[in-house]
Amino acid sequence: MQTPQPVTLSLNGIRLEPLGLQHEAGLRQAAADGELWGLVFTSVPEPQDTADYIRKALTTENRLAFAVIDEHNGQVIGSTSYHDIIVNAERLEIGYTWYAKSRWRSAVNTTCKYLLLSHAFDTLGAQTVGWRTDNLNIRSQQAIERLGAKKDGVIRGQQQRRDGSVRDTVMYSLIRAEWPQVKTALAARLGLTSAD
Repeated sequence: MQTPQPVTLSLNGIRLEPLGLQHEAGLRQAAADGELWGLVFTSVPEPQDTADYIRKALTTENRLAFAVIDEHNGQVIGSTSYHDIIVNAERLEIGYTWYAKSRWRSAVNTTCKYLLLSHAFDTLGAQTVGWRTDNLNIRSQQAIERLGAKKDGVIRGQQQRRDGSVRDTVMYSLIRAEWPQVKTALAARLGLTSAD
């Protein structure tokens, strides 16, 4: 697998571009849409912490962070990342994903995942793409399962939440052999004429 490098990906009016400090005001506005920092199981920054959130994303080893942009108006509507990139194992994970609340239950997440999965499997040559989420975040678990990922299990007592409590982490993965079928299904959901 190739090491992921900063890249811009776009489809259906949604663009993923390398996250930078130029996205700070937009990310702050997206997080304010629903006051998402109040959710105990998310990584959404509080308004005053947005610049630090971006700096940490840019300096965390084995992470490549993206801003999610609505190409129709240029608005930043969220963020997502490749992380826990293990080139030798041909594996990476998709996470640190969040969107402005007004974009929930839209095609944004499906579009972003299609872009990230296509790039991971078809360009980078990944063998496995993983996800992890808080056991309390049922909405996230359902979204990952709708993508076609398989539940690998639960790591108990794996990480501290922002409120100090300790979470169990639900792990998911998708392997290269499963990708063609998942790609076709996602393309159909997005109204694409082919999965290419």
